This record gives sequence, structure tokens and C-alpha cells, in this order.
Amino acid sequence: MFASLLEAINGFLYYPLLIIVLAVAGIYFSFRTKFVQIRMVPEAIRALMEKPEDDNGVSSFQALIVSTASRVGTGNIVGVSTAIVLGGPGAAFWMWLLAIIGAATAFIESTLAQIYKRKDKETGESYGGPAYYIESALKNRGIASLFALFLILTYAFGFNLLASYNLQSTFAVYDFYHPSTTPYIIGAILAAIVAYAIFGGGKRIVRITEIIVPVMGIAYVLMSIIVLAMNIDLLPNAIRLIFEDAFSARSFGGGLAGSAMIYGIKRGLYSNEAGVGSAPNAAASAGVSHPVKQGLVQFMSVYIDTLLICTATAMMCIVTDVQPTEELAGAPFIQEVLAQNFGSIGPSFITIAMILFSFTTLLGNLYYCEPALSFLNKNKRPSKNFILIFNIICVAVIFIGALVPMDMAWTIADILMAGMALINIPVCLLIGNVAIKAVADYNEQRKAGKEPVFKASKVGLDPNELDYWG
Repeated sequence: MFASLLEAINGFLYYPLLIIVLAVAGIYFSFRTKFVQIRMVPEAIRALMEKPEDDNGVSSFQALIVSTASRVGTGNIVGVSTAIVLGGPGAAFWMWLLAIIGAATAFIESTLAQIYKRKDKETGESYGGPAYYIESALKNRGIASLFALFLILTYAFGFNLLASYNLQSTFAVYDFYHPSTTPYIIGAILAAIVAYAIFGGGKRIVRITEIIVPVMGIAYVLMSIIVLAMNIDLLPNAIRLIFEDAFSARSFGGGLAGSAMIYGIKRGLYSNEAGVGSAPNAAASAGVSHPVKQGLVQFMSVYIDTLLICTATAMMCIVTDVQPTEELAGAPFIQEVLAQNFGSIGPSFITIAMILFSFTTLLGNLYYCEPALSFLNKNKRPSKNFILIFNIICVAVIFIGALVPMDMAWTIADILMAGMALINIPVCLLIGNVAIKAVADYNEQRKAGKEPVFKASKVGLDPNELDYWG
């Protein structure tokens, strides 16, 4: 009964509620910013290479890596594979569409996080996110606190629960796997490794992810390119299948809740997190001369996640003779695909990739919780004892995640993520005009040949009410 209740809540949240909110916000911000997510890609690449404004600041590249560490994870493999198997190849199209439209929302939320970011009086570092811009712009600490609570529940519990399950599921193809004992062993090992990393503090998280994320992403994309090259004759048909299935009657035959569109949107949103309100927490930590620079960098993270890595998984799943069955949904399907092309090396590669993806996802998720915990503690860092207890609970969740059923893990994560998005996106619609004015100011300075420098008064804000941009 509990599982059925969760499924009913999940179904309502995504259809029709979240679909409407995502579409309205993405289309609105795309037009209001004159499709910033397309026309300013070269400018985003330029901003990505900049050094931080001061020695205490996190660079745009580091902020991108942290946000990408959370975006690029187990969902890029298991989530996409599940969507293709259960929803059909058309799910890939809806992932692409969500990424392109959602990138505009990702730009807005990260620009707002920069504008309303706070300064840590002890360290001089900046921090922020949706909870902070909700409080500053709307003067409503209640809604801001609700968002912060949802963020903690989503990342420390929902997403970490799912990441742990997804990792252990990749071992099911091996002979040594026993369903009654192996998940316990994998969960314990993963929890121990993450515990070692997180007790080193936030800086260690940045350093670790900065090294691992590019390596794992490049290796995975290279593997997909090899698979596509080996099956190049099937590629045109695969592309045709994606577009045909996206709007086919068969795709919607089982009801909209199980359609390619819903699976594509759910797994696409879980993967790229555009509009969810997670990336702004990393964006706020960057030291830049203009908030728009970090907005540009963060929409590139959406593209890296979905248009590059999710597409790599989708194409490997579709360009294959392996028949998609419900039993193979998730990691087993993509492992079977690679086994067909590389023999026993294929499943092992996915296991290794999933270990890296899971590790960086778990670390990135916990990194996002720090600003939210501080916010709930009246903008003060929680005590060391509280952080210790919180981290211990998070490690326990990682262990438990390896033991839960697949449907339960996905449903819990989907519901909590939807809660975040349904708070953050309406807020962005209410106060997004500030970010829209900011991008106009940025473009005006660039056209004048200047290096853009932001002043709060240029967009109608009182500098005295902000920690930066005076």
C-alpha cells in the first residue's frame, strides 16, 4: 500500500503538474533571454576559462565541476537505460528537449544565486543558493526554509539512496553476486569510502571531483563512440527510431505515466537537474566579476550531462540487437549491450564507471547540503557535533540504499526532486526578471568592448541589501 501511494503521488507530481511548470518556465526564460542557452555558448566557454576574482573564491571551472559531479552520475547510465527500456527509444528525444529548454532555467537560477550570494565573515568565501535568493528577494524565510529542507532530504537521502542502489545493481551480472548477501557487502564498502572522503571537508570534495569527473566522463564517451563505430550501419535507423517513437501511438499506449515522454522527462530531470535548484548552490561559490558568467557556465553543465553523456548511453542502448525487457531495465541492459560488443570487458567497464559516477555523485550531493544546513541554522555553520551526526546518518543511508528495491529507490528520489523543482521554478518565474536584466547589462558591456562588471543598481537592486555587487 505504501509503494502504491508513493507511485500515485509520483504520477500526479510529474503529470500534469511538473510537466507544465517545466515547459512554461523553460519556454518563458528562453524567449525572455533571447535563447541565451544557444546564442551565448561561445561566451560560456570563455567564462569557463576565467580565474576567480580573488584568492578565496572558487573558480568558474571548479563550480562547474562540483555541479557536474552531482549532475553526471548513475542517472546517466542506469537512468537513461531504464528510460529507454521501459519508455522506448523516444525517451531520448524528450531528454534532449528538456535539456535545451531547461538550460534557460538553469541559467536563470544560477545567475540569481550569484546575485544574492552571501559572504562568510570568517573565511571570506561566498555561498548561497535558492534558499538564500528566496529569502532575500521574496522576504519569505518560511518558503526558503522549506526549500532548504527539501534539498537536504533530496540529496542527502533520496539521491544518495538511489546512487547506492544503482551501483550495487551493476554487480548482479557477476557469478559471485548473491542477492541476500552481496548488496550488504557493496553497501558497506561504498559507505566506508564515502565516509573517509566527507570527513575531510568541502575542499577535499572539490579537489577529488575536479580530478575524477573529467576522466570518467571522457572515458565513458569514448567507449560509446567505439560502440557506435562498431555498429555504424545501425545508427541511421536508431536516430529514426528516436524521433518516430517520441510521438508514436505505441509510445503512449500504456498510458501517459509510462510513456516515452514521462520517462524522458523524469530521467532527464534527474540527470541534468535543470531548475531543480541544486546547481545554484555550487554557482554561488564562484568568484566572478558578473553573475551572468556563472549562469552561462552552469547551462553548459546541463549540456555536458544530457546532450553528451546521456546521449552516449541512449545511443548505445538503441544501436544494438539486445532486446529491451523489463528484467534488464537499468544497469543490466547497458552491460548486456557492451558484453555483445566487447565480451566480458564490457560489463566490467560499466561497473568501474558506475563506481566512479556513484562516488562523485555522493560527494557532490553532500556538498550541496552544506549551505542548506547553514541556512536552517540561521545562516550559521552547524556545530561540529551536528555535522558529525549528519554525516554519519548520510553514510547509513548509503548503506541502506544498496538494499532497497529498484522501484522504491527511483520513486522516493523522483518525489523529493519534484518537491524541490516545484518550489524553485515558480520562485524563479517571480524574481527571474532580475537575472534577465543582468544578462542585458552583460551584453551591453560586452558590445562596448568592456570586461563585464556587475553593479546591483544597474538592475534596480539596493546594493546595501546584498553582500556583493555594491
